Formats: sequence, structure tokens, C-alpha cells
Amino acid sequence: MPNPNTVLLIAVLASFSTPFMLSSINVALPVMAPALGLNALGMGWVSLSFLLASAALLVPMGRLADIFGRKKIFTAGFVLFTVSSLLCGLAATQGQLLAARALQGAGSSMIFGTAVAILTSVFPPESRGKAIGWVSAAVYTGLSLGPPVGGFLTQQVSWRAIFLVNVPIGLLVLCLVRRGLAGAEWKGQEEDGFDLRGALLYAAALAALMLGLSAVTKPGGLFLAAAGAAALVLFLRRETRVPYPILNAALFLKNRVFAFSNLAAFLNYGASFASGFLLSLYLQYHEGMSPKQAGLVLVFQPLFMVAFSPWAGRLSDRIDPGVIASAGMGLTAAGLACFSVTAAGLPLWRIVTGLCVLGLGLALFSAPNTNAIMGSVEKRYYSVAAATLATMRITGQMFSMAVVMVLFSVFLGRVTLGPDNAARLGPAMNAGVVIFTLLSLAGVFASLKRRR
Repeated sequence: MPNPNTVLLIAVLASFSTPFMLSSINVALPVMAPALGLNALGMGWVSLSFLLASAALLVPMGRLADIFGRKKIFTAGFVLFTVSSLLCGLAATQGQLLAARALQGAGSSMIFGTAVAILTSVFPPESRGKAIGWVSAAVYTGLSLGPPVGGFLTQQVSWRAIFLVNVPIGLLVLCLVRRGLAGAEWKGQEEDGFDLRGALLYAAALAALMLGLSAVTKPGGLFLAAAGAAALVLFLRRETRVPYPILNAALFLKNRVFAFSNLAAFLNYGASFASGFLLSLYLQYHEGMSPKQAGLVLVFQPLFMVAFSPWAGRLSDRIDPGVIASAGMGLTAAGLACFSVTAAGLPLWRIVTGLCVLGLGLALFSAPNTNAIMGSVEKRYYSVAAATLATMRITGQMFSMAVVMVLFSVFLGRVTLGPDNAARLGPAMNAGVVIFTLLSLAGVFASLKRRR
């Protein structure tokens, strides 16, 4: 049996690297664009190509990990992620970068579909929440360090350094896996089969849904999203009939904790993800702050998430995780409500207060909710459960941004946002606050519903 602390270190490094890259790359996009000839659409695809590949492959890769071994898929994923990071850093054209980003997304799906599953396999239930809390803290640390470190690397070295820094991290993780997990493997039942047709249908359905959400304000975007949702329904129907499903539909139909915990996760990320985006625009365009100043204000949220996630994880080992996660969703709603803009504007003290409350709420929700999901399934489904949760996170984030795009089209139209028309941002923010607060309150209901 491998040392649990070694497994935790591996999971923490794995959980840090991808969020760090995702948050740091946004700072580098204005510098990358002229270097590679990226237009506005191409800049969007730098992130979208990664998210699409990751979301479409998460559940199929989780299923493969449960069949053939979680360490095998995790190791292969980190090899792919490390090599593709090198290719991103060396890309000379837009096509090369986007292809490498898609490979990064594929590697990420193999990592996130197995890291928490391996952790759950090693740590007993009485200390599992504490370990998951440290993983959650690593995710939030990556998100919070991404913008300042990414900005420093871009300004002092090159935008390529953001990708290349993942290479030594990847090599370190692979070395730890080889030495610390030698001879260990975790899997379900080897005689289980793999539903290839179901995997292809799932990937196509989720890709259509995410593409539709990303272009919901454009002609055909809503239709594409609806087609993707319909295809997902067909996929779930198929999974109830095949002998070896990619995603066991019984996990949603018969497992109350699993179903409502995943719904709560979707609502949580859908409600909270775009708040930082809206506040960043408000602080820079309405309050006249520089990107550095806005970043220093927004850092309060991830700092609270990092500080309280391990504690929330430990607490979920002793108290019903559903209770803690529900309290976290309630605090998330309270934090979001602080961001409503009045005629006099939005005072800085209220922004900071809202960010602190929001950060505490997200910390109380994330690790306990993950602990509840992983504790509700059999060991043979650990990877699929972890992959499903990661899919809820990505689709929730995409939904959150889709809501913002709709609000911008309604309140701002096709104008270029700037200081001259920043006053029009307030009504859009207020509508967003109402929608996201209501989503959080619905998340409280979903989180409580899992408890009989």
C-alpha cells in the first residue's frame, strides 16, 4: 500500500497545475494574439479548445480508468499534459497552439477523472474529507496565483513560459508516481466492457452543448445547445439499456446523494464563476482601476477559499457533508447579493465583504460536496464519480458565462465596452446578481434535498 501522504502530494500537484494554467493564460492573451496572429475568435478558442476536449472526455476516461486502472490512466494523462504543454510553449502558429491546447484538455480529462478517485481509494472515510480539502485548496491556490504569476512571467520572460512551467511540474509528478506508487493500482472489475458508441455520443453531445452555450447570443447557438441537451438525454437513455454503460444511470436515478450533490455542484459553479469576470470589468471600467489593482481586490475570494478549504474538509469527516455544503451555498448566495449596484455605485468595502463571504461559502461547499459524492458510490465507480463532478464544474462555468453573454447582449448590445459607457454595466450586473443569487438558493435546496 503506498504512503497516503505521497498520494496526497501527487493529487495536490495535479490539482494545482491545470487551474493555474487556466487562470494565468487569460493575462497572456493580449500578448499572444499579435505573436500568433490571433483574432478575437481565435483568442476565445485558446480557452474553448481546452475546455471542449476536457469536458467531452472526462466521463469516458473515468470509465476507462475504472476498468483498466486509475494509475495507468492518470500517468498517461500527465505524460500527455506535459508533452502538450511543451508543444504549446513552442507553437509558432494559431493552428499549432489550438491543436496542442486540445491535447492538453485530453490529458487534463485523464488527470481529473482519476486524481480524486485514487485519493479516495487510499484514504479511509474518517480522513477522506481532510485530504479532499487540501486538494480543493490546491485548486484555489492555482486559480489565485495564476493571474499575478502569469502576468509576471509574461512581462519578464515570455507568454510561452506559462506553458513551459508545467513541464518541470509534470516531470516531478511522474517521478513521484513511479517511485511512490510502484506496484500499486486501483480499478473496478476487469471483466466490464466499454461502450464505445456511448462514449462517442456523450462526447458529441457535450461538445455541442458547450459550443452552443459559448455562442448562445449568436444565430444557431441556442439551437446547438438544445441539440446537445437532447443528445445527452438520448445518451442517458442508452446507458440504461447497455450491459456496460459509460455512466451508470442508476447513479442518478437511484442514488439520491450522488444525483443532488452533482446538481448542487452545477448550480454552485453556474452561480459563482462569472462573478469575478463581472467584478473585474466593473473595477476597471467603472472605477478606473488598473488590471493589477483589480487583481489585488479580487484576490480576497481565492485567499478565503485556500484558507478555509482544508478546515471544511476536516469538518465534513465529522459532520454530515450535506449540512456543511448547504451552509456554504447559503453563504455563496449572501456573498453574491453584496454585488448589486446602486445609483451611487458599488462601494469597495461591499465588494471586499462580498468576496470574503463568497470565498468562505465556496470553501464550505466544495470539499464537503466532493466528500459526499465520493462517499456515496462503490469503489468500482470512483473514477466515473470524480469525472462526473469535474464535468459539472466545467459545464457550470460555461453556463455562467453564457448567462453573462445574454445579459451583455440585452443591456449593452454590440458596443465596445469602455469608460464612456461603463454606466450601462450596472444594470447588467444587477440582473446577473439576481440570477446568480437565485441559482445559489436553488443550490441550497438541491444540497438539502440529498438528505432524507
